[in-house]
Amino acid sequence: MVCSTLTGHHPDGFQVPAASANTLSNSPIVRDVLDNGLRILTERMTHVRSISIGVWLTRGSRHETAERGGIAHFVEHMLFKGTATRSAEDIAQAIDSIGGQLDAFTAKEYASYYIKVLDEHLPLALDILSDIVLNPAFTPEDLEREKRVVVEEIKMVEDTPDDLVHEIFTQGFWEDHPLGRPILGTKETVESFTSDLLRDYFKDAYTPQNLIVSAVGNLEHARVRDMVAEKFGGLASIGGVVPEEAPRVIPKIQIRNKELEQSHLCLGASSYPQNHDDRHSSYVLNTVLGGSMSSRLFQNVREKRGLAYSVFSGLSAYRDAGSFTIYAGCANEAIGEVLDLVVEELKTIKQAPVPAAELQRAKDHLKGSLMLSLESTASRMSHLARQEIYFDRQFGLDETLQGIERVTTADVQRVATDLFQNGSLAATVLGNVNGLKIPRHRLDLE
Repeated sequence: MVCSTLTGHHPDGFQVPAASANTLSNSPIVRDVLDNGLRILTERMTHVRSISIGVWLTRGSRHETAERGGIAHFVEHMLFKGTATRSAEDIAQAIDSIGGQLDAFTAKEYASYYIKVLDEHLPLALDILSDIVLNPAFTPEDLEREKRVVVEEIKMVEDTPDDLVHEIFTQGFWEDHPLGRPILGTKETVESFTSDLLRDYFKDAYTPQNLIVSAVGNLEHARVRDMVAEKFGGLASIGGVVPEEAPRVIPKIQIRNKELEQSHLCLGASSYPQNHDDRHSSYVLNTVLGGSMSSRLFQNVREKRGLAYSVFSGLSAYRDAGSFTIYAGCANEAIGEVLDLVVEELKTIKQAPVPAAELQRAKDHLKGSLMLSLESTASRMSHLARQEIYFDRQFGLDETLQGIERVTTADVQRVATDLFQNGSLAATVLGNVNGLKIPRHRLDLE
């Protein structure tokens, strides 16, 4: 996942005193820290009538043991099953009665629970949100029902080949590391969960130092701060620090036969972590290769040859690791041709400078996508939290746009040469390709 950016800025290493607000460089973004360590971020947008508010947990699937794989995601499900005073139906009816939108997700390094409502309904929204993340019931009956639900979700990935090929790729790429394991866990780990186990995990993970409340919309920071302090101020600072170890990349070639109408290909190499100095150059490289409809892969694989309906590249970035992946879905008999075309494109972008017009088009695409994303209170709320998680600061929009614009042809070629080294490429093929062989030399990038 590429970290998006937003307005606001404070110097690197800046620390906010407990229970004091700090406006970031006269921007509408304000940062607060409660006495117990919980962080609050708000951004005021007076031209909208909505508010998006989220509680973000800085724990995800990478912080689990192999035996407890999927517990972060399972707890996310269970938090919607009811609290000490609200049933799951009560929660749904309360949100529906104000026309709100309530959702959640779990990622590799964080989880999020968020509500979007009209500004007048903020008190009720925060009351529901805080109740969900502070007072889950974890009843044995709900636990057994939700086990069946999550097992079906795991099965759904098996039946979604474009998701499954990425899952297989990641498990091989970061083998025996938490970043390589599926967020959902496995059928075996999910069925092993007990109420006591969930409560122990919840008690250890959902602590104020691991929580961020982010809110964007037609709001007053002081009012949000007071409401958050009322709901979360009494939360005790307990729980230990989970150590993180960077993964070791294994560029495997994996071929899995599955009766499908189409074959699915995922190629990838190691990339940069979230806060790397060359992140803007890698964004531009990704856009040139497969991040837009005018990209080289889209034009050469789909438009000129008609070999695939879907072909694209993407970046996944974490605290200490990253991956650059290319996906294509094609006819079974075309998998070899598509593979060779992708490898050739990676060689070309290393060997020949990107033309100035193509470079500028990619940079303009990135900047336009960024600015369009900032029109939504929900996406801005997410941007605030993610930048707090990964950078401990907020990047001003101008600063980010300048970072993209500064990328040169030489930067793109240098980063391509760094990432696409000979022997670095991993490949996963999923489909009706019984007997397919991919010798290692076919992935050579020299």
